Amino acid sequence: MKKILFSFGLFIIGCFAASQSNGETFSQNFAQDPLTNGWKIFGDTNLFQFDSTNHNLRVTWDSSHTNSYFYHPLGTEVTRRDDFHIEFDLKLDDIASGNEPGKTGPLEIAVGFFNFASATNAGFGRGIYGGAPNIAEFDYFPPGYYDFGGIFPVAASTTPTFISNGGFGYAPTIFAPYEFQLPTNQLIHIALNYTAKNQTLVTTLTTNGALLFQPPNVVLSNTNTSGFSASDDFSVDTFSISSYSSFGDDYDSVLAHGNVDNIFVNIPPVQNLTGTPTNNFWQTQFRARTNWLYTLERTIDFAGWTNISTGISASVTNLFLLDTNPPTDKAFYRVRAERP
Repeated sequence: MKKILFSFGLFIIGCFAASQSNGETFSQNFAQDPLTNGWKIFGDTNLFQFDSTNHNLRVTWDSSHTNSYFYHPLGTEVTRRDDFHIEFDLKLDDIASGNEPGKTGPLEIAVGFFNFASATNAGFGRGIYGGAPNIAEFDYFPPGYYDFGGIFPVAASTTPTFISNGGFGYAPTIFAPYEFQLPTNQLIHIALNYTAKNQTLVTTLTTNGALLFQPPNVVLSNTNTSGFSASDDFSVDTFSISSYSSFGDDYDSVLAHGNVDNIFVNIPPVQNLTGTPTNNFWQTQFRARTNWLYTLERTIDFAGWTNISTGISASVTNLFLLDTNPPTDKAFYRVRAERP
């Protein structure tokens, strides 16, 4: 059972302070076969091979095959109102568009979140506008070109991407600032950190500890660069290394080989933690997650903690925990989050 503590203090003068730590969802360094540790494959199993010698995952991204995913369920739902953090290592041996006849434009290789039900639907098409709802992922498009009676070159782009649950809200909408070609045969560490409070995704690419590329931040609330409206959202529940099919896309393709390693996915089980006295009660409010149990604890001297509410399951996203009989002097509170 995983336990995580989130704490704050209440003083009689009404002073309030809060701090919280992150909860690890899962990590994978491929020291052992990942298929024995919660990972699964959808689609063409031959595109993903565990390398027991080098301790990584060998991946072929081939758009001529069906949609294929090496994936791990999150066990919860993540939306634009939830913080998340993703890290992984990527090393490309080779990558090119044009591996399918007439499809010379670039299709992406991808690592990140999607909604499993959406992504495994027969009508799902990543290269089809509106055909790939519920996406929050890192994308890399190799250089390519389009032949429309003349050659129109397309630069490589390194583009973290959100797609709304309707499939038509895209962020970012302007690709030029993300034009950057990844080197081959070089280990790249990629980190994506999304903060729900300002709806901002920060992405960094480093190699040997030095910054390689930092694309512009993706801000979902920025109507000038984001196709997300105030009512748009995404709902994802699965982490995936994704090889997307070009089916339904008459112009784009990709073939790449490489490996992925050192995956780390972090989704805090308690977010936006606040507390306040209300009608002689102490009320704690926070954004909770499904599949977690929450307990409000109290101490007056840090010599021991008392359970105030025990094992509350979140049936709503905004959870309230109450102390109906708080001390008259002072108390400190914390929230314990547990995965059953």
